[in-house]
Amino acid sequence: MRIAFIGGRGVAARYSGIETYYEAVGAELAARGHDVRVYCRSYFTPPTKWHNGMRVVRIPTLRLKHLETVLHSFLSALHAMVARQDIVHIHALGSSVFAPLVRLTGAKVVVSVQGLDWRREKWGTVARAVLRLCERTAVRFPHATVVVSRVLQEYLKQKYGALVHYIPNGVLVPRRREPNLIYRLGLERDQYVLYLGRLSPEKNCHMLIEAFETMDTCAKLVIAGGGLPRDPYVAALQARASDRILFPGYVAGELLEELLSNTGVFVLPSSIEGLSIALLEAMSYGVCVLTSDIPENRELVDGVGYCFAAGDVADLKRILGELMADAAKRKSAGTRAAAAIASRYRWSTVAADTERLYQSLLSDRPRASH
Repeated sequence: MRIAFIGGRGVAARYSGIETYYEAVGAELAARGHDVRVYCRSYFTPPTKWHNGMRVVRIPTLRLKHLETVLHSFLSALHAMVARQDIVHIHALGSSVFAPLVRLTGAKVVVSVQGLDWRREKWGTVARAVLRLCERTAVRFPHATVVVSRVLQEYLKQKYGALVHYIPNGVLVPRRREPNLIYRLGLERDQYVLYLGRLSPEKNCHMLIEAFETMDTCAKLVIAGGGLPRDPYVAALQARASDRILFPGYVAGELLEELLSNTGVFVLPSSIEGLSIALLEAMSYGVCVLTSDIPENRELVDGVGYCFAAGDVADLKRILGELMADAAKRKSAGTRAAAAIASRYRWSTVAADTERLYQSLLSDRPRASH
């Protein structure tokens, strides 16, 4: 099959779940013999024609908050139409408006919904209204709509009566590492709390910092990730850095594996999620996890981890303090978490399910010769 991915920033770097999906599912589909073309933003992705078996198409865009994604997705859709793809897989609500355009070529269009983007705090009133409309296009115009959580599936089914396919995010088999590189950050095994992900308001890292600053503990807090350049929210977070609160930026490779292998507690205090890949990864490493009690987090954590009342700094501080003081409780929770993830969430399974969905869509029309 000739497959195009549209909507993400690119490859060879982590920013959000879409980029991780590009890397994991795109590479797996390419390894299965499909021609996978990933559309990337030229400023985000290094100049290259191939990455892990995928064709890389770098398309420029304007780096403006309200136009960057929509312009890039529009240009990518036009390019994919000319390239005559069998499957065009559009990621995120905002990009779904181009599904009707792409369908004109006869390609089968799939839209993935990773979360309800209109709920993100960074958007103003007009942008949120537009994204709410895009929610409808995401279920009405593609040949198939995919969601990453049961919560999203039920929401779209109840609101639109739509048939929505559930294919969750996944993880790779974890590579557990002994502490080595983390010593350079002044960290010791089991003596730090970890947040991993994008630094944006809905992730509530400011709440985590506020709770941690007043905790009576010798542990450290690691906020690993980044945000948009010159973002005042990111600057405000980083201004609170200290010898106990560390901001190593984006982490990958061995350092990421070490951080996940040796942390005491992984915390996800977000108010909005789809199905957090960072949370999945932490659980796969056998880490004790503490999350806000929003339904999307509880879908993963119930019965195997811990939750605090969303938006409640005092409750976050209380439960985090209890966990950091009880190594046995952390170990037990980590064991349960790893078992839950190993049985249900693997990128290889996600790719196989996605491949079957593509094939089912193509089975009702003659294949074009390429």
